[in-house]
Formats: sequence, structure tokens, C-alpha cells
Amino acid sequence: MPYPDRFYPVVDSVAWVTRLALLGVGTIQLRAKNLDDAEALQIVTDALEVIKGTDAKLVVNDYWRAAIVAGAKHLHLGQEDLVGADLAEIRKAGLTLGISTHDDEELATALAAKPDYIALGPIFPTTLKSMRFAPQGIPKITEWKKRIGDIPLVAIGGIKFEQAAEIYAAGADSIAVVSDVTQNTDPDARVRQWLGQGAEAA
Repeated sequence: MPYPDRFYPVVDSVAWVTRLALLGVGTIQLRAKNLDDAEALQIVTDALEVIKGTDAKLVVNDYWRAAIVAGAKHLHLGQEDLVGADLAEIRKAGLTLGISTHDDEELATALAAKPDYIALGPIFPTTLKSMRFAPQGIPKITEWKKRIGDIPLVAIGGIKFEQAAEIYAAGADSIAVVSDVTQNTDPDARVRQWLGQGAEAA
């Protein structure tokens, strides 16, 4: 399977990781904020435990030390976290690395770290966190993809299933989704829609 998978949900709890893994989701990012070292290690360890026996790959957001100690395989860093991260240690531990980008300067910083994928966002306005960056829009996906070449491009930010085909067509290799799943009235049905779309588009 490609990494990351074309459908890439981002969730904040082990319960969500469990639910998505059982539905057959291939790549799941665990993004839980404001944890201390012990809490981070616990949640990463628990999440790795619940995906055993499934096809899911767990991507740890931010907590690179916990990811290394717990034996995770995949890591995602925002630009702020990238500053304080020990890339040599991360690579020595065999972790893949995805990096968030929002503008040209951040893209240059990310590419210097030789990432396994680049995330671009927010594509659309997002209600989940206040962003200091304006929505990028779909044309930016095409531009970014041309610039990064063979590195997988993940689109994130306010994306709903109904926009998926257009975003894949613009050049995104993967779509990261938060509220379209976690705030959906029927999350399981929504996930199945996404998984079906990913299979058709692959």
C-alpha cells in the first residue's frame, strides 16, 4: 500500500484510532495536544496496541520522543515541532516523517528535512483551530505538487468527501480529514464512503 493512504483521518483519542482501524482505514494520525511526556508515551503505546492485527499504520503527531520509545513507525511534525526535533534520532529510529507546510518558506524548511510526505493546508477554511494562514485553495495543490515532484502530497483543512475527487485530480496523493469524520452524524458510513473513493481513484 502507498504511504500515506489516499484517505488519511486525523483523530485525538485511542477510541477513534480503534474505531477507524476496525473499519479498515490504512493510515491514521493520532493528534492529541498538550500532553506531558508520560501522557504522550501512554497514549502512543495504547494506540499502537489497538492497531495490532489490523492493516492500520499509526502516525504520531508531534511527540517524537514518545514515538521512538513506544516503537512507532510513523511521525508527523508541524513547523513549530520540527524546530525542536532531533531529526537524526528520528531517522535512526527508522521513523517515516511527514511535515506540515503553509507557505513557501515552510516548504523550503520541510524539504530540507527530506520528508516522506508534505502536507499542505488549510485547503479550505477550517473550524477546528484558528489558522494564521488563509485558505490555500485547490489550485495551490497543483502548484505544490509540481514543486515537490515524487514526494507524496497530503491536502488538509476543511475538506469534505464531496470535494475529494477534485482534490485528487488537482494533484493530491492523499487527503487528511478531521471534522468530516469526527463531527459526522454517521462517522462509520462516512469512512466507508472515503475508503470506496480511495479505491476507485487509486
